Amino acid sequence: MGVAGTGKTTVGRLVARALGVPFADGDAFHPAANVARMSAGIPLEDADRWPWLDALGAWMRARDAQGGGVAAASCLKRAYRDRLRAAVPGGAVFVHLAGERALIEGRMAARTGHFMPVSLLDSQCAVLEPLGADEPGVAVDVAGTPDEVAERALAALRAYGG
Repeated sequence: MGVAGTGKTTVGRLVARALGVPFADGDAFHPAANVARMSAGIPLEDADRWPWLDALGAWMRARDAQGGGVAAASCLKRAYRDRLRAAVPGGAVFVHLAGERALIEGRMAARTGHFMPVSLLDSQCAVLEPLGADEPGVAVDVAGTPDEVAERALAALRAYGG
Protein backbone atom coordinates (compact mmCIF):
# COMPACT_ATOMS: atom_id res chain seq x y z
CA MET A 1 0.00 0.00 0.00
CA GLY A 2 1.02 3.61 -0.40
CA VAL A 3 0.62 6.67 -2.55
CA ALA A 4 1.30 6.57 -6.28
CA GLY A 5 4.95 6.40 -7.22
CA THR A 6 6.19 4.45 -4.19
CA GLY A 7 6.92 1.35 -6.27
CA LYS A 8 4.00 -0.81 -5.19
CA THR A 9 3.85 -2.77 -8.43
CA THR A 10 7.60 -3.22 -8.87
CA VAL A 11 8.26 -4.11 -5.24
CA GLY A 12 5.10 -6.21 -5.03
CA ARG A 13 6.23 -8.34 -7.96
CA LEU A 14 9.63 -8.86 -6.35
CA VAL A 15 8.10 -9.81 -2.99
CA ALA A 16 5.61 -12.17 -4.64
CA ARG A 17 8.42 -13.86 -6.58
CA ALA A 18 10.51 -14.26 -3.41
CA LEU A 19 7.52 -15.75 -1.57
CA GLY A 20 6.53 -17.97 -4.50
CA VAL A 21 2.97 -16.65 -4.68
CA PRO A 22 0.94 -14.92 -7.41
CA PHE A 23 0.95 -11.15 -7.81
CA ALA A 24 -1.93 -8.83 -8.71
CA ASP A 25 -1.66 -5.16 -9.61
CA GLY A 26 -4.59 -3.38 -8.00
CA ASP A 27 -4.76 -0.96 -10.93
CA ALA A 28 -6.04 -3.83 -13.09
CA PHE A 29 -9.16 -4.08 -10.89
CA HIS A 30 -10.26 -0.45 -11.46
CA PRO A 31 -13.27 -0.01 -13.71
CA ALA A 32 -12.60 2.00 -16.87
CA ALA A 33 -14.45 5.00 -15.40
CA ASN A 34 -11.98 5.18 -12.50
CA VAL A 35 -8.99 5.06 -14.84
CA ALA A 36 -10.55 7.80 -16.99
CA ARG A 37 -11.11 10.02 -13.93
CA MET A 38 -7.56 9.58 -12.68
CA SER A 39 -6.10 10.04 -16.18
CA ALA A 40 -7.95 13.36 -16.33
CA GLY A 41 -6.40 14.38 -13.00
CA ILE A 42 -9.65 13.96 -11.05
CA PRO A 43 -9.22 12.28 -7.66
CA LEU A 44 -11.47 9.32 -6.93
CA GLU A 45 -14.19 9.58 -4.31
CA ASP A 46 -14.89 6.78 -1.84
CA ALA A 47 -17.94 5.74 -3.89
CA ASP A 48 -15.61 5.19 -6.87
CA ARG A 49 -13.33 3.00 -4.80
CA TRP A 50 -15.81 0.55 -3.23
CA PRO A 51 -16.38 -1.58 -6.38
CA TRP A 52 -12.62 -1.58 -7.01
CA LEU A 53 -11.90 -2.70 -3.44
CA ASP A 54 -14.56 -5.40 -3.68
CA ALA A 55 -13.05 -6.78 -6.89
CA LEU A 56 -9.57 -6.76 -5.39
CA GLY A 57 -10.94 -8.31 -2.20
CA ALA A 58 -12.45 -11.16 -4.22
CA TRP A 59 -9.03 -11.88 -5.74
CA MET A 60 -7.44 -11.78 -2.29
CA ARG A 61 -10.10 -14.11 -0.86
CA ALA A 62 -9.50 -16.62 -3.67
CA ARG A 63 -5.72 -16.43 -3.14
CA ASP A 64 -6.15 -16.85 0.62
CA ALA A 65 -7.92 -20.14 -0.02
CA GLN A 66 -5.05 -21.24 -2.29
CA GLY A 67 -1.99 -20.33 -0.23
CA GLY A 68 -1.73 -16.56 -0.45
CA GLY A 69 -0.70 -13.84 -2.84
CA VAL A 70 0.63 -10.31 -3.05
CA ALA A 71 -1.50 -7.42 -4.28
CA ALA A 72 -0.31 -3.88 -4.94
CA ALA A 73 -2.93 -1.24 -4.18
CA SER A 74 -2.97 2.24 -2.70
CA CYS A 75 -5.31 1.42 0.25
CA LEU A 76 -4.78 4.94 1.50
CA LYS A 77 -7.50 4.95 4.15
CA ARG A 78 -8.01 2.58 7.02
CA ALA A 79 -11.59 2.04 5.84
CA TYR A 80 -10.22 0.65 2.55
CA ARG A 81 -7.86 -1.69 4.38
CA ASP A 82 -10.69 -2.74 6.71
CA ARG A 83 -12.81 -3.60 3.68
CA LEU A 84 -10.04 -5.74 2.20
CA ARG A 85 -9.35 -7.45 5.53
CA ALA A 86 -13.05 -8.28 5.84
CA ALA A 87 -12.88 -9.98 2.43
CA VAL A 88 -10.04 -12.28 3.47
CA PRO A 89 -10.99 -14.83 6.15
CA GLY A 90 -7.33 -15.75 6.77
CA GLY A 91 -6.38 -12.10 7.19
CA ALA A 92 -4.29 -9.64 5.23
CA VAL A 93 -0.99 -8.04 6.18
CA PHE A 94 -0.14 -4.66 4.66
CA VAL A 95 3.28 -3.35 3.66
CA HIS A 96 3.12 0.44 3.64
CA LEU A 97 5.69 1.75 1.17
CA ALA A 98 6.52 5.24 2.35
CA GLY A 99 9.17 7.82 1.63
CA GLU A 100 10.13 11.41 1.09
CA ARG A 101 7.65 13.31 -1.05
CA ALA A 102 10.37 14.70 -3.34
CA LEU A 103 11.64 11.19 -4.09
CA ILE A 104 8.14 9.91 -4.85
CA GLU A 105 7.29 12.92 -7.02
CA GLY A 106 10.52 12.48 -8.97
CA ARG A 107 9.74 8.83 -9.61
CA MET A 108 6.23 9.67 -10.77
CA ALA A 109 7.53 12.35 -13.13
CA ALA A 110 10.08 9.95 -14.63
CA ARG A 111 7.76 7.04 -15.33
CA THR A 112 6.00 6.56 -18.61
CA GLY A 113 2.88 4.68 -19.63
CA HIS A 114 1.00 5.10 -16.34
CA PHE A 115 -2.38 6.80 -16.09
CA MET A 116 -1.75 8.48 -12.71
CA PRO A 117 -0.51 12.05 -13.20
CA VAL A 118 1.88 13.72 -10.77
CA SER A 119 -0.84 16.31 -10.14
CA LEU A 120 -2.76 13.75 -8.04
CA LEU A 121 0.10 13.13 -5.60
CA ASP A 122 -1.04 15.98 -3.32
CA SER A 123 -4.56 14.56 -3.06
CA GLN A 124 -3.16 11.10 -2.30
CA CYS A 125 -0.88 12.47 0.41
CA ALA A 126 -3.81 14.39 1.90
CA VAL A 127 -5.99 11.26 2.06
CA LEU A 128 -3.26 8.88 3.30
CA GLU A 129 -3.86 7.35 6.71
CA PRO A 130 -0.70 5.45 7.67
CA LEU A 131 -1.11 2.03 9.23
CA GLY A 132 -2.47 2.23 12.75
CA ALA A 133 -0.59 0.51 15.57
CA ASP A 134 -3.42 -2.02 15.79
CA GLU A 135 -3.41 -2.83 12.05
CA PRO A 136 -1.57 -5.90 10.76
CA GLY A 137 1.37 -4.65 8.77
CA VAL A 138 4.71 -2.95 8.48
CA ALA A 139 6.07 0.29 7.06
CA VAL A 140 9.03 0.20 4.67
CA ASP A 141 11.11 3.11 3.36
CA VAL A 142 11.17 3.30 -0.45
CA ALA A 143 14.62 4.91 -0.74
CA GLY A 144 17.02 2.79 -2.77
CA THR A 145 16.64 0.30 -5.57
CA PRO A 146 13.55 -1.87 -5.99
CA ASP A 147 15.59 -4.90 -4.91
CA GLU A 148 16.69 -3.10 -1.74
CA VAL A 149 13.12 -2.05 -0.93
CA ALA A 150 11.84 -5.58 -1.57
CA GLU A 151 14.52 -7.02 0.73
CA ARG A 152 13.53 -4.55 3.45
CA ALA A 153 9.88 -5.49 2.96
CA LEU A 154 10.64 -9.21 3.22
CA ALA A 155 12.77 -8.67 6.32
CA ALA A 156 10.03 -6.56 7.92
CA LEU A 157 7.42 -9.22 7.13
CA ARG A 158 9.62 -11.95 8.61
CA ALA A 159 10.14 -9.86 11.75
CA TYR A 160 6.40 -9.20 11.92
CA GLY A 161 5.65 -12.89 11.54
CA GLY A 162 4.00 -12.70 8.13
